[in-house]
Amino acid sequence: MSRIRALLVVIQFSITVAITIFFMYTFRNHTHKVIKIWMKFQVFFLGIKLEQVGELDESCDMVIMNHQSLLDIIVMEYIHSRNLAWVAKKEITDLPFFGHIIKAPRMISIDRENKAGLVKLLRESKDRLSKGRPIAIFPEGTRTDGKSMLPFKSGAKMVADKLKLRVQPVVMLNTRDILDSKKLTCNPGIVKVIYLEPVQASKDTDWFKQTELKMNEVLKQELKNEL
Repeated sequence: MSRIRALLVVIQFSITVAITIFFMYTFRNHTHKVIKIWMKFQVFFLGIKLEQVGELDESCDMVIMNHQSLLDIIVMEYIHSRNLAWVAKKEITDLPFFGHIIKAPRMISIDRENKAGLVKLLRESKDRLSKGRPIAIFPEGTRTDGKSMLPFKSGAKMVADKLKLRVQPVVMLNTRDILDSKKLTCNPGIVKVIYLEPVQASKDTDWFKQTELKMNEVLKQELKNEL
């Protein structure tokens, strides 16, 4: 049943992505409104319920999260009221047709294999922030199985330190169990979203490492509680 549901999600997703891209290019000054409508529909269609712990500080300039599933983006876009600028791999942006889901709303695309990628990340982050858009980034750099976290890459720290950003760490649970694009399974369920205390980035502190340790600790404890 979960595979049949996943197939329906793929069909639905392909159709609604096409519609969303069309409207984002048609109404260039209202791309955020278009995205919000699309995300609300996805949450409804996928049968997602939310359990939130702590408080989201929307005044923060950057959101960092663990990454398990495409659903992580859908949920955070659904929750956050501001126009987030997501940092995406160039491989996603270069996809035929689907890459426009990154290009149309002016998200940030970086080439991780290119040393100039960090310079581009910093430049584009500064530009989006000047337009009132917080940066949203997965410091692990790729998806995991949801049972552990990968070591954080340096991009988020570099941008936050250079631009002196206030950072909102977030830990999400159960998104991969609900929507797993690798196994192609989909099931309704509850996504637990835990907001850690915001932290001020500074080159003079080990805030990034401490945040990584805290996020790992929270994830492990939550998984342990589920047993």
